[in-house]
Amino acid sequence: MRKFSQIVWMVGGLLSLAVGIVGVILPILPTTPLVILAAFCFGKSSPKLHNWIITNRYFGHYIADYQKGYGVPLRIKLFAILIVWTSVLFTLLIIPLFLVKIFMLIVAISVTIFILTSPLLKSKNP
Repeated sequence: MRKFSQIVWMVGGLLSLAVGIVGVILPILPTTPLVILAAFCFGKSSPKLHNWIITNRYFGHYIADYQKGYGVPLRIKLFAILIVWTSVLFTLLIIPLFLVKIFMLIVAISVTIFILTSPLLKSKNP
């Protein structure tokens, strides 16, 4: 059962990282929260992948700051919220299914609350 759990966490981390990397190119996807999620999943499944992602020269410092409790920069938070709501509002316009619209609104509100309540990067000196 433990091996199955590790595989599920690893697949979740790989999918999150892949979508996060696509988010670098497509501004409709928030990259930072997805990469943080990937680091969390890798922390549950593979110490080697977790170490790789937190030492990555492109986005490792964001994850390291978040894991050390320093938080996320305000511009990243605001950009993530903007992208989430832009994506959701666009989806609400093109999807005719009422239950999907309700689900999308619940997800957007939940993600917004998570982003707003996560620590804000102020200083790296504890």
